[in-house]
Amino acid sequence: MITVHHLNNSRSQRVLWLLEELGLDYEVIRYERDAKTMLAPPALRKVHPLGKSPVISDGDIVVAESGAIVEYLVDVHGQGKLKPRAGSAEQRRYTYWLHYAEGSAMPPLLMSLVFARLPTQPMPFFVRPVAKGIADKVLTGYIEPQLRQHLDYLESELKERDWFAGRKFTAADIQMSFPVEAFAARGGLGRKHARLADWLQRIHARPAWQRALERGGPYELLR
Repeated sequence: MITVHHLNNSRSQRVLWLLEELGLDYEVIRYERDAKTMLAPPALRKVHPLGKSPVISDGDIVVAESGAIVEYLVDVHGQGKLKPRAGSAEQRRYTYWLHYAEGSAMPPLLMSLVFARLPTQPMPFFVRPVAKGIADKVLTGYIEPQLRQHLDYLESELKERDWFAGRKFTAADIQMSFPVEAFAARGGLGRKHARLADWLQRIHARPAWQRALERGGPYELLR
């Protein structure tokens, strides 16, 4: 039995989705973020030293990191599903998007979250205007242009194909769901990014995505 150590409102939601798409049996152990810090609870450190989610266990095997989990589940339990043919152009794109999701897309999104929240953190009142000024300058001068660049790039990649790896839905789309949902939650997807918005609607309409939402519970990304 595969066990998913599931943190609410986190990347582990897409692991549940992948398991539903593959039709695998699994159990869910739930963990709740600290209401004030929004950090994972210390109990997750008993599963993995970094104390973060997602983490899965499959017998004696423990796998952490979203991309590694996706590759493990598809390669070990997928029976050829949700992965393009080896050596194909689609397979190269598939591998690229598995790594892009966390390696390129998530860092500016995380920075956006940190700097947007910086002025609201506890600090002496006379420091707050300085902190807000620094945060605003970093956001407008660096982070927001980066976010727009990534959104435009993703939109352009969906011009000639319905899914990120090619003509067919793959696990790369599951891996990409979290950053695209984060983009949508924090900045919105307007008419300029209509293809991304359509892609997001299509993945949310998939029965496996809806079943995963029922198993994982309420899912709302941090803004």
